[in-house]
Amino acid sequence: MTWFMRLGAVVVVIGLLAGCGRGDDETPVPMTSPVGTTVPAATTPTGATAPGADAAGACWTDDQVTGRSADGRPNQWAAAPAIMIDPAGTYSATMETSAGAMTIELLPAIAPITVNNFVCLARAGYYDGTPIHRIVAEFVVQGGDPTGTGAGGPGYRFPDEAVQGDYVPGAMAMANAGADTNGSQFFLILSDLTGRLEKDYNLFGRVVAGQDVLETLGQTPVGPSARGELSVPISPVTLTSVTITEGTARAGTPAA
Repeated sequence: MTWFMRLGAVVVVIGLLAGCGRGDDETPVPMTSPVGTTVPAATTPTGATAPGADAAGACWTDDQVTGRSADGRPNQWAAAPAIMIDPAGTYSATMETSAGAMTIELLPAIAPITVNNFVCLARAGYYDGTPIHRIVAEFVVQGGDPTGTGAGGPGYRFPDEAVQGDYVPGAMAMANAGADTNGSQFFLILSDLTGRLEKDYNLFGRVVAGQDVLETLGQTPVGPSARGELSVPISPVTLTSVTITEGTARAGTPAA
């Protein structure tokens, strides 16, 4: 089954910014089910467990694991993770990249399913050592696909959540392949896309430290993708690790 990652084209007056909108077929990123797995219908996480539990081991049951990485870590599942976070809690993600570190304030109050999914994947080591596969100048930095092709995912989908806030520099949102097809891929916004990017992408975080690192990533030299979009890093750019911290006080200037 073939899907399309619809982080496509935003229209700007000067015509310099490649962007995205539903139904825009100019710059879709193909997304297919991972080999050997089946992407089920969108699944809302169930089976809540007390906040603070070990999300890496408790987000999924053993029988939900459908694939593993070369080093034995689970990296494919039959369903979205059980709710492990406290929607009223505070969570941050430290993203170590080949360009430096960023601190992301996660926003469970406005996107609890999306934050829970990101926390569970991060604690499972899903994002560690993965490529940042798509960088569009003045638009987005996109990662979360271990295959580096723009076609990978965790083997399941989960629903959209109403977008609260705007797509401004430093905001983090989910890439998707249509309504209710969120998986693991996410993007960080480089420019103010308020009113230019449809609110079709779950907004769930914002950079509170390391905005300069994001800007450096956004200046990465790129070449054309298979679709002709100037977005593929010429030299590898890596998301080295993602570490989740609970109860972190908000810091810095909000990005969304």
